[in-house]
Amino acid sequence: MSIKTHKPTTPGRRKSSGHDFSGLSRVKPMKSLLVTRKRMGGRNAQGKITVRHHGGGHKRMIRLIDWNPASDSKQAEVKTIEYDPNRSARIALIAYPDGTRKYILASDGLKPGQKITVSPEKIDVQVGNRLKLEFIPAGTAIHNLELEPGKGGKIVRSAGSSAVLMSQEGEFAQVKMPSSEIRIFSKNCMATIGQVSNPDHRNVRLGKAGRMRWLGVRPTVRGKVMNPVDHPHGGGEGRNPIGLKQPKTAQGKRAMGVKTRSHTKKSAKFILKRRPTRKQ
Repeated sequence: MSIKTHKPTTPGRRKSSGHDFSGLSRVKPMKSLLVTRKRMGGRNAQGKITVRHHGGGHKRMIRLIDWNPASDSKQAEVKTIEYDPNRSARIALIAYPDGTRKYILASDGLKPGQKITVSPEKIDVQVGNRLKLEFIPAGTAIHNLELEPGKGGKIVRSAGSSAVLMSQEGEFAQVKMPSSEIRIFSKNCMATIGQVSNPDHRNVRLGKAGRMRWLGVRPTVRGKVMNPVDHPHGGGEGRNPIGLKQPKTAQGKRAMGVKTRSHTKKSAKFILKRRPTRKQ
């Protein structure tokens, strides 16, 4: 799939672009795999805003994705490649020999009619196949990776992303994440071969504020144009600097140049090399 541009009929259309959906299957989503979910607009049970810039947006139906396929070896046929409004990647409807149908995250290059295999044993390393890290050769691109064996894919799931299996030693495998962080995983963790579908997602230009509102994102306002009661940067006469040595968040915490990840987390021992951070 590629990016399509529009004729500059209006200022909002002049530099906007969108997805070309020509490669998707022209079918309606499977009803048995759809559920509804009420969105809270960033508000808690008391109706108070706890997450800013959330709200509105088009109504969506949730597609039930199978992140943890069956533990035994199964082959399935890809029936359709569909659009999912809840994620940047595309999803695939697969059918098992017993008639069961599931939605999975589509790999880049996956097409209807193709056969894919999910197996805890050693199988062919082909795009769309899912197997344990211990059976994947070093240097292979993978995605939809488990953090713990049997818990289902948790990471490397956004459009166009992929991790690289670096090496294997003992009971662990080293994986280079999309952020350049190098982390170790159990060899029994499952991963899907290839890159996540829709790699052109990053090249889409919305073109106007309204398209952001359709996605459920409300406007963002700079702190320095607020009142002091609303933001640490607020107040002052006219156009003044923030008056602080260190920029702050709306909650008063340091906003730049501070690592927010706790080093006491249990998973910290699995990180061999942290991702590069921006220098201040």
